[in-house]
Amino acid sequence: MKIARFEHKGIEDLGFVVGDRIIPFRELGLPSYLEYPFVKDEDIERILSIEGVGGKEIPLDEVIIKNPVKFPGKIVCLGLNYIDHAREQGREPPNRLIIFMKPRTALTGPYDTIYVPNFIRQLDYEGELAIVIGKRGKNIPAEEAQNYVLGYTVMNDVSARDIQFGDKQWTRGKSLDGFAPLGPWIVTKDEVPNVDDLRIRTWLNDELRQNGTTKNMVFNVPRIIEELSKIMTLEPGDIISTGTPAGVGIFAKPEPKLIKDGDEVKIEIENIGFIKNEFKFI
Repeated sequence: MKIARFEHKGIEDLGFVVGDRIIPFRELGLPSYLEYPFVKDEDIERILSIEGVGGKEIPLDEVIIKNPVKFPGKIVCLGLNYIDHAREQGREPPNRLIIFMKPRTALTGPYDTIYVPNFIRQLDYEGELAIVIGKRGKNIPAEEAQNYVLGYTVMNDVSARDIQFGDKQWTRGKSLDGFAPLGPWIVTKDEVPNVDDLRIRTWLNDELRQNGTTKNMVFNVPRIIEELSKIMTLEPGDIISTGTPAGVGIFAKPEPKLIKDGDEVKIEIENIGFIKNEFKFI
């Protein structure tokens, strides 16, 4: 199922996306997002058993789709987690997780305009698969990892390379407001059986820049959850962005292809959907 956060006539809610329509949680007797920041597996099972929702749906073109996780406890991001991305930098893939964090204020919607401070000189995109955690867990074995996943969504790990490389660490250059567009919804894990082989594509305007697959990850989803849960408790609503494949702008040849004022970046992941954001320098 697809779980979206949306606004309709000034009211915000979560809903289930079915085709080109959305069924609000409030119409199904489920608490609103503001009271209920995540969805439990048993609630999904309950929805599957509900009948007679006809007439309660809202056309998708009448709502504003928001990023699907409003108040994540944490946003954990992985660096160099694709073999081809590591090698396009002339580096070997890491033998342990490289992680950094983004603040909640970096989140923005899947179709929002992103406003970039004009002191940024090298703005880049990174198309990534993001995991949304559905159950609290610590020291989770890889073979049990899927029991702790609610579903998957799309994220752009927007990166100010001039800050990132100048700092020689990643957090500040990736933490500006709006630097984590997310969405368009959470696709529950039962609808993504091939998470270890999903096509990820990124376009800068009309040019295809990234065309990779999650089978090229250094650490796949179960290993990511296993390794992260050794050092931090994972909680419902946490977001884990799993790294990006080759094709980022800064390493383009013969010269970088970075985001400029007015450019549009679209990221699409197989079986999940796409996000598309325009960038404005202010």
